[in-house]
Amino acid sequence: MPADRLVIAIDGPSGSGKSSAAKGVARSLGLAYLDTGAMYRAVTWALLRAGVDPSDRDAVIASTRDADLEISLDPDAPWVRVNGQDVTDAIREPGISATVSAVATLPECRANLVERQRAIIEAAPAGIVAEGRDITTVVAPDADVRLLLTADPEIRMARRKAELGGKVDAEALADQVLRRDADDSTLVNFTTAADGVTHLDGTYLTLEGTIQAILDLVARTAR
Repeated sequence: MPADRLVIAIDGPSGSGKSSAAKGVARSLGLAYLDTGAMYRAVTWALLRAGVDPSDRDAVIASTRDADLEISLDPDAPWVRVNGQDVTDAIREPGISATVSAVATLPECRANLVERQRAIIEAAPAGIVAEGRDITTVVAPDADVRLLLTADPEIRMARRKAELGGKVDAEALADQVLRRDADDSTLVNFTTAADGVTHLDGTYLTLEGTIQAILDLVARTAR
């Protein structure tokens, strides 16, 4: 990797604060920002819009392969388009959250999206902060800084509820956070830091504190 580029990989479970923290770090360092989870959600939106049965493995794989994905890398102006349609808001709907594991747990789908994510990371001129489930171990294992951000389940659910404006009940909230984590963990490990990955517990940290902790880690290890 060129010396003038900086790649930061952040993984973590749902509601750990990794998206907000990654945006803040990217903003502070003048880097691009990649929300890989939005790519899985966009594919999920596309297959549901096309009437594909999420249990039809071959159809889900085909939908992933055929999806034309575009994603903003600006932490201050996030947007996602799939097949030419803006789905920035639509992919955050509860129905997408309830179905996205149908894409995320298929190895063929992950392989397709990982290839795209790697291309995006390589193309970022100054570097990028990429966050998701398998960035530190699969997508960018050679990143300059690799971090696993976690938090206690109760805190993660509370944060997700706040993000959704309190619009989901307790059962739907647990499905979005805990059930999705359980499903996705069958394919990737995002609860235990791999060798060379720094573990940061953000349970008792504010967003600002989390961002600063990551910036401190970057200062110690990346330059």
